[in-house]
Amino acid sequence: MNDVYKKLIKCRDIVRSKTDFTPKVALVLGSGLGGYAEEMEVETTVDYHDIEGFPISTVPGHKGRFVFGNVKGVPIVAMQGRVHYYEGYSMNDVVLPIRLMGLLGAKVLFLTNAVGGLHPDHTPGCLMLITDHILYSVPSPLIGENIEELGTRFPDMSEVYNKELRNKIRDAAQVQNIKLHEGVYAQFSGPNFETPAEVRSAGFMGADVAGMSTACEAVAANHMGLKVCGISCVANLAAGISKTPLTHDEVQEMADKAAPQFKALVTESIYRIGND
Repeated sequence: MNDVYKKLIKCRDIVRSKTDFTPKVALVLGSGLGGYAEEMEVETTVDYHDIEGFPISTVPGHKGRFVFGNVKGVPIVAMQGRVHYYEGYSMNDVVLPIRLMGLLGAKVLFLTNAVGGLHPDHTPGCLMLITDHILYSVPSPLIGENIEELGTRFPDMSEVYNKELRNKIRDAAQVQNIKLHEGVYAQFSGPNFETPAEVRSAGFMGADVAGMSTACEAVAANHMGLKVCGISCVANLAAGISKTPLTHDEVQEMADKAAPQFKALVTESIYRIGND
């Protein structure tokens, strides 16, 4: 058995020894949504530190635990604190939590994040439905020996972000009277923010926003057959477009301001996704 898969199975067994809760939707809570878990109908929580071999998030504001519960009757597992490639973990460890939630029963992966806007019309505070992505400066999580138990060696990526799920999120935005932009997410390695030249380059390739997570998670989920969707909160304009230097505090502040609208959209979307 593949060593990466062995580690994954061990983590699954540890979580299963603590709860038999089976989620339908796996939700990754990005910046600004950390408090969302407290608004769920919580069944139980599992701290990352209690899962032997599990990667621990070192980013301020990321709590580091799984929250199992219900949102409008839909069973979900929320990842309160994700792991980033820039923290020094291998890409297999970065996507281990995504694969684990899939093995726990989740059929849908709902990704959220805070991003920098690459165009002037993506103003801070707006929300964007992810339609596609570009792995700009990080390796694919599928490099190395393929884990046959999860998926094929050469998975198709024609529609990583599921069309039906995108339609449900559009409907949710309309019901909540939320203006929803749409576009392509480019994942950079971080932790430094992008240079103006990198921003221009990503824009030329078709990207609309830039971040330091999400795309690799989507690839891993797609590989193992999960349906994927995602929403970005534009927290700042990227370098070269912004007239001021970028800071993490600025990103967190704007993400927090947009949180009420973001939470409303996520909740309505989960309700629609979970009641097919």
